[in-house]
Amino acid sequence: MLGETIDIHAGGNDLIFPHHENEIAQSEDVTGKSLANYWMHNGMVKVEGEKMSKSLGNFITIRELLEQYEPMAVRLFVLQANYRKPIDFTKDAMESATNGWHTLGEGLQFGFKHGEALNWTEKTQHTMIKSVQERFCQEVDRDFNFAAGVAILFYLAKDLRRESNIMIHEGKTTTSSQELGDKWHTLMTLADVLGLKLDAVQSDTTSAQMSDEEVENLVQERITARKNKDFAQGDRIRDILKEQGITLIDGAGGVTKWHR
Repeated sequence: MLGETIDIHAGGNDLIFPHHENEIAQSEDVTGKSLANYWMHNGMVKVEGEKMSKSLGNFITIRELLEQYEPMAVRLFVLQANYRKPIDFTKDAMESATNGWHTLGEGLQFGFKHGEALNWTEKTQHTMIKSVQERFCQEVDRDFNFAAGVAILFYLAKDLRRESNIMIHEGKTTTSSQELGDKWHTLMTLADVLGLKLDAVQSDTTSAQMSDEEVENLVQERITARKNKDFAQGDRIRDILKEQGITLIDGAGGVTKWHR
């Protein structure tokens, strides 16, 4: 029903011999034509170094995996592996992917935290940013080299995270608003190409997000608790705010700043 020659034949690399070679021998002996124009073989999925299989009892569904890790961390983990090589789900690897996603997330949040510091227009985009975009396309187009594309995202995100910390702690920037806008816009665009999006992990929390007034009230309550040397209460309030995605920065003179 598929014809004498099909365009693409895919399967796991464990099927190359003897399964796929037997297919070729049988089909081509009958038709005298190539069985497939392209063969695509993918690597195996492993768990802690062993091939995932029901017989070994180490079979994990995506649903089960997402109960333990953030969706974008799982996506990032998969993107950093080559499709032709085995992918090994280990606790250390998933924790590393989770930390990596948090780094990217901080970069992606830059424009929402510091929108007033951005000045971006496509017409005035820096040549440096255009070269970053071109390099991303070249790397990803080279045999689906998503890992190299992710490395470029990290380069942009780490720059933006560093600038964010400087702005929060020192109230200034070391980079022009145009360049910051270039980097953030480019990071958002390229991350979207790989399906790495903030709303995929934040949609469940935004509806229950604390208002600025509620945050400010808790911050003031914490300041009072610390003045009264009730540090346990102060720590408890900090933890409550942290769960809401609020970061506190204690400055000189008992002044506390916060940001989402």
